[in-house]
Amino acid sequence: MTTATVSVSSRTLRLVRSRPALVAGLGVCLILLGIAMMSSIAFGAADIDPPTVLEALFNFDPTATNHLIIRTLRVPRAAVAVLVGAALAVAGAVMQGLTRNPLADTGILGIETGAALGVVAAVYFLGINSLAVYALFAFTGAALTSVAVYVLGSMGRGGPTPLKLTIAGAALTALLSSLTTGMLIFNQRTLEEVRFWLAGSIAGRDLGLLLQASPYLLAGLILALALGRQITTLSLGDDVAKGLGQKTGWVKALSAIAVVLLAGASTAVAGPIGFVGLVIPHVVRFIVGVDYRWVLPYAALLGAIFLVISDVAARLVLRPLELPVGVMTALIGGPFFIWLVRWRVRK
Repeated sequence: MTTATVSVSSRTLRLVRSRPALVAGLGVCLILLGIAMMSSIAFGAADIDPPTVLEALFNFDPTATNHLIIRTLRVPRAAVAVLVGAALAVAGAVMQGLTRNPLADTGILGIETGAALGVVAAVYFLGINSLAVYALFAFTGAALTSVAVYVLGSMGRGGPTPLKLTIAGAALTALLSSLTTGMLIFNQRTLEEVRFWLAGSIAGRDLGLLLQASPYLLAGLILALALGRQITTLSLGDDVAKGLGQKTGWVKALSAIAVVLLAGASTAVAGPIGFVGLVIPHVVRFIVGVDYRWVLPYAALLGAIFLVISDVAARLVLRPLELPVGVMTALIGGPFFIWLVRWRVRK
């Protein structure tokens, strides 16, 4: 084993937290998520007091206006925010672990842009206007973009290095964004159909759409969580993983499937929402260390909390109007991204 490997392994061991503390932390995150969801249900264009919220949840009265608002609008919206936030954060954590690139994210590596192009192309060429049908085209766009980024990032010496993957993702993001913009410019109907969706929004999503997307989201989450141990080993380097007997090709392939499921379904439901998958994994690793058996569940909970709180803030900033949640996550995550880039350059 090389000196570098020993150094990495030692640093890894130092960052491992005690199991009781990590379990307790998960409990705290669940409590915070419950509080965030209650806030999402209670606050909006019209505030609803907590007793009414509890009554609507456990003793529903279909003749009460507030109960209808809670059951048909705010509960589905909060549930969508939880699943999408968890999916984006876990996808970002998986990508950062596999590529050993702290800037890896479904948005930065072009996966969300590819999913968005798939949806816009479906509207432009086929006239599709159903959120439920968007999922298939979002998955297709996300999968093709993932393959293209990996192929471009693997060219030349050294294989798919973090820097080459980032450059390939940035180049493809620029290209696909240009194609998307061109379609929107040449077809006003397409722009009207998807402009609010393209900003990233969870407003107006109902339980039917959530139920259609949830199998993909849950399958991606379960697959990613099941690969936690393997991703931890792979994050130390391919040579270390192979030396420990890991079949790195299978791990990378399954992880890529999980990322496509998570990113494609999230984009289909809520549009491209940036910075969740970039910011949350860094916060999680600071809290729990580098063991992905803990990083991934923490990322799921904190990503859900982050997106729910961002959605609440987006509703309250310009009340009674509201911002798309994608704008709010950019306002919060943008400064963190700038700091991260500056920190990496100095390091």
